[in-house]
Amino acid sequence: MTRRDHDSGREADADPSGRSRDSDHEPPPDAAARDGDSSPSSTDPRRISSLAVTESDVVDALEAAARGDREIVLRITPPFSGRMRARLHDAGIVDTEDESGVAPGRAAGPPDDADYRSDAAASVYVLPERLVADPPTYPTVDDTEDELRASATPYTTERHRERHQAAVEAWRTTVCERLVGEVTLSTETGSTTVSVAYLG
Repeated sequence: MTRRDHDSGREADADPSGRSRDSDHEPPPDAAARDGDSSPSSTDPRRISSLAVTESDVVDALEAAARGDREIVLRITPPFSGRMRARLHDAGIVDTEDESGVAPGRAAGPPDDADYRSDAAASVYVLPERLVADPPTYPTVDDTEDELRASATPYTTERHRERHQAAVEAWRTTVCERLVGEVTLSTETGSTTVSVAYLG
């Protein structure tokens, strides 16, 4: 399922306080009184019902991962509540394994769960491609050079630069058009499906 959620009402609901980017969670003011002892712990990601994330963060995370050797993810940090913000986070160098054979930012377990993990602080890491249906392939400089040389337009460095910039902008637009409306978080305490609101 794909959809872009630009509904201003949902955006306001996802981040009603307008807090700075230093605050990753938006707990309801009466949460403690309402939840009681039977509610999940504030460190349990299953409390989450919706995520708010900026479109640019999703695009930037995908682009950074495609262009370099870093694993850029969206991080959700505790204490958890119904509405949470997911923000950019550098999870480490791709394909570098620790003593357990697990690359940083990845959890041991079945493939479906490998793109989520809880670290020592119980943060939940979400790979940005999980927020995009059929993520498009990022255009490389070599790709755009090959396309230009195969066209009837004579190759120049300036034309190559312009064509590559246009290809990257088209890629970014496609990513934004394919953002999903919900995502399943697989965590150490179990799986939970949450809605996603995209902020401008």
